[in-house]
Amino acid sequence: MKRTLGKKRKEAAMGIKDTIHFNWYKHLILLFLLILCVGSSIRVTEADFIKVFANSNQMTAFLSRFLHPEVSYLPKIIPPMIKTLKMSVLGTAIGVFFAVPFAFTATWVVTRNHAVTAVIRFFLNLVRTIPNLLLAALFVAIVGIGEATGVLTIAIFTFGMVSQLIYESIETIDYGPIEAAESVGANKVQIAVWSIAPQIFSQIVSYTFYALEVNVRGSAVLGYVGAGGIGVILNSSLALFQYERVSIVILSILFVVAVADGISESIRRRLV
Repeated sequence: MKRTLGKKRKEAAMGIKDTIHFNWYKHLILLFLLILCVGSSIRVTEADFIKVFANSNQMTAFLSRFLHPEVSYLPKIIPPMIKTLKMSVLGTAIGVFFAVPFAFTATWVVTRNHAVTAVIRFFLNLVRTIPNLLLAALFVAIVGIGEATGVLTIAIFTFGMVSQLIYESIETIDYGPIEAAESVGANKVQIAVWSIAPQIFSQIVSYTFYALEVNVRGSAVLGYVGAGGIGVILNSSLALFQYERVSIVILSILFVVAVADGISESIRRRLV
């Protein structure tokens, strides 16, 4: 009996030892593959990290100025920051307003027509593929420089993002209310309003505030292409190497984004 127990313990110890050796070899192989991937990426992209260390003096000079924000410049930042917030709120509202009806027509649950759904979804996919900065640059060329360009850019971005989120939510709803409405002869509009909309209303509210959070962040850089807001000051300060002003602008953006995130999260928790 004792010999049997001793033999089993010895076999268990050998099994643990083999497992440790296997894990060690596995981690070694993974490390080798990681180094190989990093080395290949550096070679393919022709990235020269030696230049990064060679410009350490320039980096030190930048940080020495960047870490001392020009607080006296803060009053001049407030008006464009308010414009940025107005752009975000208005653009988000317009985008959601048009996203809701398009999202309903982008799902078979509402249209019962695969052709219509495919066309609408293709259009929405096309809208989502255009980056924000490219949209802003196009609108600057069409409309001109100013806050209106920023509002249009944010509205189209919000439209593409929120419409997809909504129609994906529609496809996961309970079909019971829809079947009940169809049984009493309700048309598609009535089904959408009375059977589908109540089930996804809280999600629409949540997506709206999520889009607002994203747009407050994104609108800060639209000024780089002339779309107005705080991005104009950030762009000009960087161009003039006024890193103290760049620092206070970035800190102001971080503060506004943090406040917007906190407010939107609080409202979403109460409504959802």
